[in-house]
Amino acid sequence: MRLTILLGVFLILLSSQNLQAQAADSFISTNGLHFTLNGSLFFSNGFNAYWLMIVASDPSQRDKVSTAFKEASINGLTIARPGAFNDGGSSALQYSPGSYNEHMFKGLDFVISEARRYGIWLILSLVNNYDNFGGKPQYVQWARNQGESIGSDDEFFTNNVVKGYYKNHVKSVLTRNNTLTGVAYKDDPTIFAWELMNEARCPLDTSGKTLQAWIAEMSAHVKSIDSNHLLEVGLEGFYASSSPSKLPKNLTGFQVGTDFISNNQISRIDFATLHSYPDQWIPNSSDHAELQFSNNWLDAHIRDANNILHKPLLIAEFGKSMKDPGYNNSKRDALFQAVYFKVYQSARRGGAAAGCLFWQLLVEGMDSLKDGYEIQMNETPMTTRIIHSQCGRLQHLTKLYAKKSRHCKAREAKGHEKCS
Repeated sequence: MRLTILLGVFLILLSSQNLQAQAADSFISTNGLHFTLNGSLFFSNGFNAYWLMIVASDPSQRDKVSTAFKEASINGLTIARPGAFNDGGSSALQYSPGSYNEHMFKGLDFVISEARRYGIWLILSLVNNYDNFGGKPQYVQWARNQGESIGSDDEFFTNNVVKGYYKNHVKSVLTRNNTLTGVAYKDDPTIFAWELMNEARCPLDTSGKTLQAWIAEMSAHVKSIDSNHLLEVGLEGFYASSSPSKLPKNLTGFQVGTDFISNNQISRIDFATLHSYPDQWIPNSSDHAELQFSNNWLDAHIRDANNILHKPLLIAEFGKSMKDPGYNNSKRDALFQAVYFKVYQSARRGGAAAGCLFWQLLVEGMDSLKDGYEIQMNETPMTTRIIHSQCGRLQHLTKLYAKKSRHCKAREAKGHEKCS
């Protein structure tokens, strides 16, 4: 048994190294429902680690970043999702509009450089919806400090001064030259995609139209600077008040100003994202009810990505908190297996789901960042085994599709009919 496990680790590590070699020169792209890399379908699981830039800004703590990437790579995880923001306050990246902390930026330089070394792609989020690390409220406050009359934080999406601050931040990040690699962020294939906002919400307009206009404007701005990388919104998956039939019965009052359908139909948005936290959204429910919700939630969005959006879908956040009443690791493992299975099932059938990223990966010495959802791989062997196994299945699927693609191209070169 131990030899089998070691062999599995070796094969996944070898596969990750192969992916790393491809990542060095190639951007991830999309083709219909799928992500592609060098013309072949691309599936991948990953993890969230919002802390990467902040920790890396202290050179004495950078070993934690390296350890996280190493452990992720060994277990087949090839996508990480950190923030490329920290607005105002302590340890800020942007301490006032257009003014940046070079130490923090060098931390992000290190994250990108180290991710490349371990064969990890990065989804970089550009601002937070919440006041954690400044976010939407900080931008609004900056504008108020300049005399703007703003009543609600949701005017982040409509006030021209605030929008100007955001556009300038986007340009500053995308055009940054990495001090370690010499490569501008917009030219670095290590970056999988840009995310407009983490969990974008505009509760003052539950139709989703205010956010729709902002996404259209900002996606055009991003693409005018960087046409290499993919772009996504950062949505959790909630539907608009105009689509009540789309809302699960236990979320009928949960409208946050987003519309999973129309927001993701904007042409410059390359793929859809989904978050899933049944323990938060339907509190005091049984574990069975949470699993049932998760399955239905994923089924609905995979179906809409397949049939309406015709774009890839990435489950960008999911998890179960250790702080939940009656929690034990087996209950979390059951949720992980269910989410992973839905993604694999969709990918195997040619559907839109392409991978999922759990919240969140930590390593030793990071107790202050524990929020109940953390996965520390050396402390959770069963969960780690599930992650490792599911990553292996997706990577195997990637290889099968690549083999089929090569076979089809060879047949077509000989004059046979085009493969379906």
